Amino acid sequence: MTTNVAVLLYEGFDELDAVGPYEVFRTAAAFDADLSTRLVTLEERDRVTASHGLRVEPDGSLDSDADRPDVLVVPGGGWNTRSEAGAWAEAERGVVPEALATLHGAGATVAAVCTGGMLAARAGLTDGRPAVTHASAVDDLRATGADVVDARVVDDGDLLTAGGVTSGLDLALHLVERLAGAETADRVATEIEYDRRFDVHTAER
Repeated sequence: MTTNVAVLLYEGFDELDAVGPYEVFRTAAAFDADLSTRLVTLEERDRVTASHGLRVEPDGSLDSDADRPDVLVVPGGGWNTRSEAGAWAEAERGVVPEALATLHGAGATVAAVCTGGMLAARAGLTDGRPAVTHASAVDDLRATGADVVDARVVDDGDLLTAGGVTSGLDLALHLVERLAGAETADRVATEIEYDRRFDVHTAER
């Protein structure tokens, strides 16, 4: 059965947080992993502008039950500077956290990269659970009631979190290993010339 992966885009998201995992999943699919990966918004949008100015045309939206993903990747961006566009703004607005809570409740695995973890926290997903975020936002994450772990990637089953920016590659490769096996994950790492030397904290469940 195909695993549907959606990478959530919103105004001010960090480019690498989203595009890094997207490339990992698409490369895995090229190696016959049964994955379908899309760049999506919550509502129909022609274009989304990222934190460094990259403009992206999403593949679609999550505004219908038919579009609900199995895995939802949530990038960060703009949290630490309290930017008018980005994770901080979306947390304050509340629409993205509400959507995360709904999708997670419907069975989606949420995989948050960098300060995307703060959006997961605002959704109540990290309460009492092991999690990590960008180093500069760790105190904010801890204040939400998360059990902050010193690791590059934290796997708590239906909730995965990763540290700053480039750790999104590690998170995605770890998910590929979970979904398609270590051999495929290693092939992807070799293809993108990425050294898989990182620590994954896997929670006991």
